[in-house]
Amino acid sequence: MEAFVAILVDTLNSMIQKERGLLCGVATDMEKLARLLSTIKAVLEDAEQKQFTDKAIQLWFQELNGVAYEIDDVLDDYAAEASRIKYKNSGCFSLMCYSVAGNLVFRHRIGTRMKEILEKFNAIADERIKLGLSDQKRGSYFNASRETGSTVNEPEVLGREEEKKQIVRILTKEKDRVDQNVSVLPIVGVGGLGKTTLAQLVFSDKCITEHFELKLWVWVSEDFDVKRIIKVLIESVEKTSIGDLALNILQGKLQELLRGKRYLIVLDDVWNENPEEWEKLKSVLECGSKGSSIVTTTRMEKVATIMGTLETHRLSSLSENECWSLFSQRAFGRQEAEEYPNLVVIGKEIVKKCGGVPLAAKALGGFLRFKREENEWNSVKCSEIWNLPEDETRILPALRLSYLNLPVDLRGCFAYCAVFRKGSKIEKEEVIHLWMANGLISSNETMEVEDVGDAVVTELHHRSLFQAVEKDEFGHVLIFKMHDLVHDLARSVMEAKHGGTESNRSTRLMVAFHITSAGIDQFSSFLSKCGS
Repeated sequence: MEAFVAILVDTLNSMIQKERGLLCGVATDMEKLARLLSTIKAVLEDAEQKQFTDKAIQLWFQELNGVAYEIDDVLDDYAAEASRIKYKNSGCFSLMCYSVAGNLVFRHRIGTRMKEILEKFNAIADERIKLGLSDQKRGSYFNASRETGSTVNEPEVLGREEEKKQIVRILTKEKDRVDQNVSVLPIVGVGGLGKTTLAQLVFSDKCITEHFELKLWVWVSEDFDVKRIIKVLIESVEKTSIGDLALNILQGKLQELLRGKRYLIVLDDVWNENPEEWEKLKSVLECGSKGSSIVTTTRMEKVATIMGTLETHRLSSLSENECWSLFSQRAFGRQEAEEYPNLVVIGKEIVKKCGGVPLAAKALGGFLRFKREENEWNSVKCSEIWNLPEDETRILPALRLSYLNLPVDLRGCFAYCAVFRKGSKIEKEEVIHLWMANGLISSNETMEVEDVGDAVVTELHHRSLFQAVEKDEFGHVLIFKMHDLVHDLARSVMEAKHGGTESNRSTRLMVAFHITSAGIDQFSSFLSKCGS
């Protein structure tokens, strides 16, 4: 929101300075509006901090969002009218100025809308005082005097070795499963506990690789689309993309590939509670040879009951010591925690609040890694966020804190990623171009805009909000994804500010989603309009 308001202020000021002749009758209102926007922009950081614990501020954000987009629409209408007259007059700028100024109907309409918007904005500006919003700033991430460019080594997976060995033993002991060709072992646990990580450890284990002829992995998520799952499995075996074939053809093709082979398939993040849908997929997979196995990860006991043929493995929380190890690796990096005994004491209190959830420990450790003042750590330990009910939005309080402690420059970039489909792989170059197109990043005195975008991706990765999927030879992230809970957080930030999925902003988010899906090239005409 702060970046969007800044763009509106710049656009208004530029229009007032360069094209005053076109704004006859409304220039004064535009100047007032620019001043009001600057006043409101000054308190947005404080509002961001307080929105999750104060419903009134959340509603204030929604009102601000609605009026801000009314301004954006007015400016869009003005740009479109100016372009229309420009083309009508063969591109002659002086004629364009004269024509727009002379368009009384258009000017009257714009003037009326501006007065209505000013009235609303005056009320919003007055409300900020009643809400006690402050204009104090924490400073910019890119201009702060802090260490940059360092990397935190990905910590070793802690506390899962015995569980991995237990599952590997079960999957490789055929004599315990004489009555079934294909067995299903569910891994159940709350979000962020490490179900996928444990499944990955099992999947890459040497004994598993030697025991199974085929190993296949499918990320399933909420949409249990049998056709899509079968297609992914076929493409994984054949190492090539296939077209949109009929379901019966895909079923036959997959059975051909699996028949007579001992396979391991991991179905990650399953939410389907419909036994009939599972039976459709299961009937295709039963052609594997004796000893074939399916591992499924899920948050839901009902899913495990529907799918499981082996005893469910219920993932345990990490111990406090294991959680502390994860947290301290992120928070202190290569530095010894013992150098900061005062922070260790506070840090261990913070870790207790993580409830043994690895994702929470990593996220909190990630954003505290350059903070060395006691008051900064105490503000995390004593935050009101811990008192929010977690189950209302499925967002861990630790993740909310991680977001709220992001520098302002990074918040908009992170929240924007809600436009990508949950679980999708996101290319760094693509998301940087989208951030640029939406005015979320820009160049500064020392960095080109692309370098700023690269730094944002790196920092969000270090804070465990992005998970690296592919890196280059120097360890730089090329492709990343977001944990489901982190995606839920990004979405909740948007909905908290913009009034949920039915708001104007959500509609624009969906437009952005289609842009993301279709690629940057198809976005060019829209960008041209924005640049008018």
